[in-house]
Amino acid sequence: MSKITLKAVSRTQGNNRALKEGRVTLPDFDLEFEEVPVLVHGFRRMVRELAYDVCEMAVTTYICAKAHGVKFTALPIFLVRGFHHDAILHHVPSGLKSPADLAGKRVGVNRGYTVTTGVWARAIIQDEYGVDLSSVTWTPSGDEHVEAYEAPENVKPLKDSDLEGRLSSGGLVAAVGAKVDHPDVAAMIDDPFAAGVSALKTRGFYPINHVVVVRDALLEEMPEVATQIFDAFAASKRHYVDDLKAGRIAEPSRVDKVHLAAMEFMDDPLPYGIAPNRQTLEGLVGHAVTQKIIPRPMALEDLFARPVVDSVA
Repeated sequence: MSKITLKAVSRTQGNNRALKEGRVTLPDFDLEFEEVPVLVHGFRRMVRELAYDVCEMAVTTYICAKAHGVKFTALPIFLVRGFHHDAILHHVPSGLKSPADLAGKRVGVNRGYTVTTGVWARAIIQDEYGVDLSSVTWTPSGDEHVEAYEAPENVKPLKDSDLEGRLSSGGLVAAVGAKVDHPDVAAMIDDPFAAGVSALKTRGFYPINHVVVVRDALLEEMPEVATQIFDAFAASKRHYVDDLKAGRIAEPSRVDKVHLAAMEFMDDPLPYGIAPNRQTLEGLVGHAVTQKIIPRPMALEDLFARPVVDSVA
């Protein structure tokens, strides 16, 4: 019996490489990966058009979309994690000393307000520096993937979308999630990588950025697809973690270095499943409520496909 082909999108990275290269396969399905040069364009197409059967997705985009009734559901495959202390930038001549100084200020946001990196950066500003996020005016440079989303009153999009220009000139004193190469712009937190490692060590703060979603119609028609996709991504990830442990990655990337740092505190730097990530996921849902991305908390078991709610890898 021939396998069923599914259209899929996932950016090639260490933990999915074996799957994308065909070293890991599914029993009954073939994942036909489309290479999307700008991954967020794939997110948008999935949110607005359900363009793929299986798609990597920014996790707060997913939560927001789910709250607005988009017909897809996540599998607890967490492809991307990171430390986001380096996502808080400031205009150095403006004289701010710390993220604690952002109360009452206008702060840029790269792309949309609901972008996951921005959510985690704001969480750091709130939890580590005591800032009331509602006291800040957030100025996104772009629109939202979820068209039906309505931002809170303290979110005022930039009319010209020129976040880099505003920050480098001092028109904005700070921004989250942006990448700006200018001598007057720098990370606001000294040694942000070390700060991220410290947050993981002291309070288990290890942000999840990307998840995998599947069209609801496919899950309803063939529920076994959830388990087969989960198992395949998990098997692929094990190849990568084995390579990390064995020192087989000759030139570690920035992402590899995050995972290697995490391995100082955990055996697997990329655990899949709800159970080993419950604290992080519940924290993210809480921040999504606080930041008015969703109106009320959502149960984790309602966010993930039923066949894999207890799966761990």
